[in-house]
Amino acid sequence: MSEKRREKIIKALTDNAGPVSGSALAKQFKVSRQVIVQDVAILRAKGYEIMATPQGYLLPQEANVCEQAVLAVRHTPLETGAELNTMVDFGLKVLDVQVEHPIYGELKGYLMLESRQDVKRFVERLKVEGVPLLSSLTNGVHLHTVEYRRREDLEGARQALHKHGFLISE
Repeated sequence: MSEKRREKIIKALTDNAGPVSGSALAKQFKVSRQVIVQDVAILRAKGYEIMATPQGYLLPQEANVCEQAVLAVRHTPLETGAELNTMVDFGLKVLDVQVEHPIYGELKGYLMLESRQDVKRFVERLKVEGVPLLSSLTNGVHLHTVEYRRREDLEGARQALHKHGFLISE
């Protein structure tokens, strides 16, 4: 029964273009969210590249018509919404956040934020959960991998991030 459920989880993630929450999967399969977390861990161990985002689980898309860039930024926790909104306002999709930890090396969290609504939900969830940002480990310094369709969108976002004092200059 567990193996069949895991096959159905992969099908659910494949059939959905966007993320699927662990709670939605738990409800669909009439199990606890913790059972879904364990199933996802087993599927990852079997080689499935399942990403956990704030919106839910996601399989990477095969066809990528966007370009990617990495932006180095620094800001306070209170400026998180402003930083993320600056990027999505220019049409960038914020894929992840990365920090360099002295013991663990690179730590990465998937974000998948592409609208002000996504940013609002992310910031609200931070407040509700009361968890620190990854960047709190590095005095605010972190990287974001972003997707963009047009070079001018990326450049506009870079200029706006620089204007706000968020962009780390070379």
